[in-house]
Amino acid sequence: EDFLNLIFKAMMKDSLNSSHPVSSAAQSSEQIEEMFDALSYIKGASLLLMLKHYLTKDVFQAGIEVYLHNHNYGSAQSDDLWDSMNEITNGTLDVKKLMKTWILHKGFPLVTVVRKGKIISVQQEKFLYHVETENWTSDASYLWHIPLTYITSSCNFTHCTNAYLLDQKSGM
Repeated sequence: EDFLNLIFKAMMKDSLNSSHPVSSAAQSSEQIEEMFDALSYIKGASLLLMLKHYLTKDVFQAGIEVYLHNHNYGSAQSDDLWDSMNEITNGTLDVKKLMKTWILHKGFPLVTVVRKGKIISVQQEKFLYHVETENWTSDASYLWHIPLTYITSSCNFTHCTNAYLLDQKSGM
């Protein structure tokens, strides 16, 4: 419950146009210090949980083990974690491409799901809680790779989870 409350607080902050990406280039020590705030840590943790759920626990764990093995007693960059995950997925999913849409964009998407009979359509757009006109910039080009999981009426939660990657503005 505590972590969920932290996530909602971070999402509120991230839904403002004054937010910042989880990862960005820094030129000074002050800029580096500004990057390490609650938003970066909580959003980062949430993104790792999202990835773990999408990849499955075992695949995610194997990717973490490869990452730790490849970089023990050394330094690493954020791409190194995604590269380790890509080693485990064997090209079936470009984890680096997926995660860069989340860590390099500020904010998060609003996903709208519409059902018409047996047809389900999904659409994404950037969610903004409050537009601050003095800081407003257009983010119409933002596109997230959103891992969606779902079940159908013929399935249950443990045996039949389906996955869909929404990597366009809309899809079916």
